Amino acid sequence: MKIAVLRETADAEPRVAATPETVKKLIGLGAEVAVESGAGVHASIADAAYADAGAAVGDRAATIAGAGLVLGVQGPTVADLPGIASGTTLLAILAPFADRARVDGYAQAGINAFAMEFMPRITRAQSMDVLSSQSNLAGYKSVIDAAEAYGRAFPMMMTAAGTISAARVFVMGVGVAGLQAIATARRLGAIVSATDVRSATKEQIESLGAKAIFVDSVKGIEGEGSGGYATEMSDEYKAAQAALVSSHIAKQDIVITTALIPGRPAPRLISDAQLASMRPGSVLVDLAVESGGNIEGSRPGEVVEVHGVKIIGHRNLAGRMAADASALYARNLFNLISAFWDKDGKAAAWTADDEIVKGIKLTEGGAVVHERLTA
Repeated sequence: MKIAVLRETADAEPRVAATPETVKKLIGLGAEVAVESGAGVHASIADAAYADAGAAVGDRAATIAGAGLVLGVQGPTVADLPGIASGTTLLAILAPFADRARVDGYAQAGINAFAMEFMPRITRAQSMDVLSSQSNLAGYKSVIDAAEAYGRAFPMMMTAAGTISAARVFVMGVGVAGLQAIATARRLGAIVSATDVRSATKEQIESLGAKAIFVDSVKGIEGEGSGGYATEMSDEYKAAQAALVSSHIAKQDIVITTALIPGRPAPRLISDAQLASMRPGSVLVDLAVESGGNIEGSRPGEVVEVHGVKIIGHRNLAGRMAADASALYARNLFNLISAFWDKDGKAAAWTADDEIVKGIKLTEGGAVVHERLTA
């Protein structure tokens, strides 16, 4: 089987779907690998490194020609896949809820499209989970970006000239990104607190040395959805949470929001009035800015100032660490491919009734087949 690795064409997407490390591993399985010229340039990987690993390097048409498997980071349109054959499998982050027309296009072209972000949250698939690998880096980078914009020290410093107080960091949403943000802020010496609608995260917050800020006045609301994600909360809980956050946020120097609900706009966590209550010079980082934003006034791809407070809305935070993000993403893809590799046939054999395959397959046989898109 020939495996094609595409150069990303989306705005603000510096990652690549394979590295020389994973190219060698794919060739070791018995695959033929072709990489589009320039695919790794923004991740600090030269074409020569792919060639040295055993890949053929060429233009997009040559890379795709004859491929049975195409690897990408963000899903290309069918028009961006010249000469792709019906029956070819595409592995990428496909954002089907944001661009359903593109998914329909895959079906019409006979492409078997697999959405890596739909990977089931099960033990067997942990090494294939791109959301976790990329969110981990995004959580780290959010704190680094906040520290740069804050312009003051994070840890408490005692000097002959006086004491500098530690920065106060509040993390809202304690998934993979939020937990890494907590750990990173703690390592930098900040006083950290965090909150989440899922009561099960309280122990995780405290285990990292942060203070858990939770709504106790509303009982019986756990906020736990399928796969470990948060669910939409009741109006009663939202009101109680808003009151709690309003009293806490006014005392914070940095706030990092990470709340996402799959298939729905990001929940609004911080209002303009709450921003106005913060001290001038405070910094907020909105990791959900590309899904509608957790913070009122945040803008995708921009750093804005509101009421003397900076709101950082960088797109693709993981991609701002392109080399590491690409390395992890490429390993996620390799782990998936190798788990379904037919050694005798030297090709990927996607078991139709497998939980992983059923979880990520969007299109097959000219139709959209995923239950979340056909309901």
